[in-house]
Amino acid sequence: MAANPANWIGDARQYVGEVRNEYRKVTWPTQKEYVGGTIGVIVVVSVMTLVLGVVDFALNQMMRLLLP
Repeated sequence: MAANPANWIGDARQYVGEVRNEYRKVTWPTQKEYVGGTIGVIVVVSVMTLVLGVVDFALNQMMRLLLP
């Protein structure tokens, strides 16, 4: 770690420059891609919620039968 504050400023400028260069390389999804991805996430979360709800209900019923 540099002890000189002038080095910190130079390092910070270099870091910001590198971040800017990497940011320019990013390819952003089209509207169709991110809408499709959002719908996919909603479907997967809905299915998982349904499955976990059914499992929870079944375990609840089994516990009611086993414990008087």
